Amino acid sequence: MGRGRVQLKRIENKISRQVTFSKRRTGLLKKAHEISVLCEADVALIVFSTKGKLFEYSTHSSMEAILERYERYSYAEKLLTGPEAETQGSWTLESSKLRTKIDVLEKNIRHYGGEDLEPLNLRELQSVEQQLDTALKRIRTRKNQVMHESISELHKKERALQEQNNALNKKLKENEKTTEQQNVGLLLTQPQPPQPPPTTQPPCSVPLALESGSFQGATVVRDDSDHSGRMHNVSAAMMPPWLYRHINQ
Repeated sequence: MGRGRVQLKRIENKISRQVTFSKRRTGLLKKAHEISVLCEADVALIVFSTKGKLFEYSTHSSMEAILERYERYSYAEKLLTGPEAETQGSWTLESSKLRTKIDVLEKNIRHYGGEDLEPLNLRELQSVEQQLDTALKRIRTRKNQVMHESISELHKKERALQEQNNALNKKLKENEKTTEQQNVGLLLTQPQPPQPPPTTQPPCSVPLALESGSFQGATVVRDDSDHSGRMHNVSAAMMPPWLYRHINQ
């Protein structure tokens, strides 16, 4: 005897309803995963419990990408069916779509900040972790690029300052050399004071000494021709004979 069809109706028992929801939710997520793997399909599943708790599943592509793809497909299908007059209802639908997108983005921001992670399963947590790792790699790459550009700019400024310093030192040395040459030229063009004529002094004589009636003596003559003031001895043999006779008398 086969199993009869189970009548679908609301489960009155709260505990049984919660258990059934948990089991059916797990089975539904499992089926969504299986069809995405077996058929290589993009699957997005969203489930809200009676308490408003969110349960979702998406394939390797993010939930936002699948929802955006769905919105583009729906909009294109509406265009193909024919243009319709814009009504208040269409604006309300567009507003609700935008509000939903904003909610999803805010939820992702909270997830990236480490908030509201309790509803996420292991697969969703791994997806958030992978996105954060990718963002960190991009940030670090950009930071290293900016640091290298700053270091390169500082090296360029250093070389420019060094070149300016060398040019200033060269100009300073040239100015010092020019000033020195001008000072030497001024010294050469100044008139020299007149030198006084050399003065000649008469020979200095010293007394002659007489011993035993004979003349013995010498005359000392100062020679100023070499400006040394040296004394030269003149012997008695250099005196004329008449001077001997005069002295002996």
